[in-house]
Amino acid sequence: MLFNRLRKPKFAAVKVSLFSTLQHAPTQVQPLEKSALQSLVLSHYRHGKFQSLLQNVVASPSLLLTACHNLRKHAPDTPPPPPLTLESVSTHYFSLQELSFQLAKNSVDVESCCISLFPAESRKGKRLVLPNLKLKVILEAVRIVLEVIYDDRFVTFCYGGRANMGRHTAIRYLKNSVENPSWWFGVKFDDQLFESRHVDNLCLMLGEKIDDSDLLDLIRRLFECKVVSVDLGGVCIGRGLPQECALSSILINVYLNGFDKEIQELRLKTNRENPRFKENELEPGETGSSSVFHKPLKIYAVRYLDEILIITSGTKMMTIDLKNSVVRFLEQELDLKVDRQITVIHSAVSEKIEFMGMELRAVAPSVLRPPKTEKAIRAHKKHLRQKEVRLMELKNAKERNRKMLGMKLMSHVFKKLKQSNGFKFDFQIENEVREIFRTWSDDVVQEYLRSVDERWEWHRMLSGGDFLSLRRIRDQLPRELVDAYDNFQLQVDKTVEDLTRRCIKVEAPIELIRKAVKMVGFTNHMGRPRPLSLLMVLEDIDIIKWYAGVGRRWLDFYCCCHNFRSVKIVISYHLRFSCILTLAEKHEATKLATIRHFTKDLKVSGADGAEEVYFPSEREIKMMGDRNLWDPMPVDGALTMALIRLASDEPHHRCTAHFCSKTDTAFYRIHLLQNHLHVNPLDEKKWVRGMGAIHDSLQRKCAPLCPDHLSEVYMGRLTLRDLDCTAFVDVD
Repeated sequence: MLFNRLRKPKFAAVKVSLFSTLQHAPTQVQPLEKSALQSLVLSHYRHGKFQSLLQNVVASPSLLLTACHNLRKHAPDTPPPPPLTLESVSTHYFSLQELSFQLAKNSVDVESCCISLFPAESRKGKRLVLPNLKLKVILEAVRIVLEVIYDDRFVTFCYGGRANMGRHTAIRYLKNSVENPSWWFGVKFDDQLFESRHVDNLCLMLGEKIDDSDLLDLIRRLFECKVVSVDLGGVCIGRGLPQECALSSILINVYLNGFDKEIQELRLKTNRENPRFKENELEPGETGSSSVFHKPLKIYAVRYLDEILIITSGTKMMTIDLKNSVVRFLEQELDLKVDRQITVIHSAVSEKIEFMGMELRAVAPSVLRPPKTEKAIRAHKKHLRQKEVRLMELKNAKERNRKMLGMKLMSHVFKKLKQSNGFKFDFQIENEVREIFRTWSDDVVQEYLRSVDERWEWHRMLSGGDFLSLRRIRDQLPRELVDAYDNFQLQVDKTVEDLTRRCIKVEAPIELIRKAVKMVGFTNHMGRPRPLSLLMVLEDIDIIKWYAGVGRRWLDFYCCCHNFRSVKIVISYHLRFSCILTLAEKHEATKLATIRHFTKDLKVSGADGAEEVYFPSEREIKMMGDRNLWDPMPVDGALTMALIRLASDEPHHRCTAHFCSKTDTAFYRIHLLQNHLHVNPLDEKKWVRGMGAIHDSLQRKCAPLCPDHLSEVYMGRLTLRDLDCTAFVDVD
């Protein structure tokens, strides 16, 4: 059992001789491609375990340079910066050769590579430990190695912290693969941090595949220094907040992998005991009708990091037993605390459930595909008429060309006939052709008489009253009668489908979105747009970019939802006109004058004088939909922070974005939403439920940023986790 393995006091470690990773010249070190990276990691797989990973893989200068490239972010609209090299990193930031030597000797001082921040109001608050750029490279290198080892070993319903396995991929699976859900429940953990016993269990799990005591010791020290922390049940995972570490996601997947395997085995066992039959394999009843509906028992599971959703198509008692076994495994085998008051089962048909910040409910297929409106029906009929006209024109053109070709052939034959005094044949072929066709027809009849399935299909249609589906009978009846029968059969199929099938409808929590819009100040108490006084000190282009970043994050996150149109209205109306009113109040102008200057699309002149559009236009918002499969960041990091430029000129510093060497920077002070509103994020009555918040210790910190990365932060494409927060300064 996994429980017994977790309680083992120690694990065996095999000492392997240190292979030098410092023999290559700096000019020869290049970032590793995916195939080369996999080959490097797999080359250290011996006797069923990966050995000496820290000494020979993580400490490799090529892997460290690859980690530097992964941490580096640049604006998509700007020319790419020069590639990082071993020499450039060692010259401007830190020596990768020295870091490689320290990792190979396992002598990295983790505590000296991080700083601790406390809230400004009281130093009794919860501290925030932030790694510097050097330690972030180590964390990324360890994450890359663990991803190569474990990504193919995770189950298919494990999402989050994996490439191409994000929120939208999980939602696509729920909408397309889950059939006829009857009961479901979500597992909610108590808000708890990983303690020493959890770290010991995690190292034992890692030790099952990794035989490297130095690497496991490094992970222990990262947890002890609070650089890496796992906050189960919180709202800081997968949101790009500075208190979140990228290594935490894959460590959560490793820790819960044993639970995933148990659920997977239970699903496979249920599928074997309840096989799914096809329609032609179901025997009809005594009345001869083939309308037999078979709903096999199924268990579905989806896990996004620490959020778990279990769905069943069985009875309530079976779902209760499954929930009890799931909670028992998590508490006893994995030593986790489950909130039993929230972890309860719900009816999939009559109750909705929250998962990954969205609302799920089982509905009939007609709800997801409602009937067309009269306007849509008229437009469809018009399109069909235009299509028929085009097809008729094409048919007439083909017939006209065929006639012209026939006339040319006839004139040519007539001309040859007059010149040769008629055609002469030495034999007649009419009898031979007639005999061939008769033989073919006899073969077809004999084949039909030999086919029992064909005769049974004819008998089934005739005896079941479905004789109008036979082609020979349809050709002999009036066209109006056949069309009426087809329409009736289509309506019957839709009705039967609504009565026998249930699908999952995914909706955005529109009430929570409206509460967030009202809490931030986009709207007043009557729900009408209003200006934001906090942003009036920004430049016009920065105000528009901040609104555009919040709007695009909301649109990207909820584009897979059924009520996406309601989210579009919030962005297109409330945020757009709040931005217009903010610009109007800043320039002491009217709303109409501001619209005439910036237009409704909020066009602004760039540095070269050309007009640029950052806020999504109304046409662009209308065309948005569920097209991409990726893992978008929630709006939390962009909505709860504003960067205000300092009025004083400070000395130039290097940009705090990872591996950005630009020095044409300006200082921007961080203003957090919870401090501006004097609201505690833990108070769900005043704060939005499920929305994270940036740590209070970063309030009024100043970050030097270059214009390109400042634009990326405003647009929401760059988060505080992508900045070196240890380089922030305090400016009075």
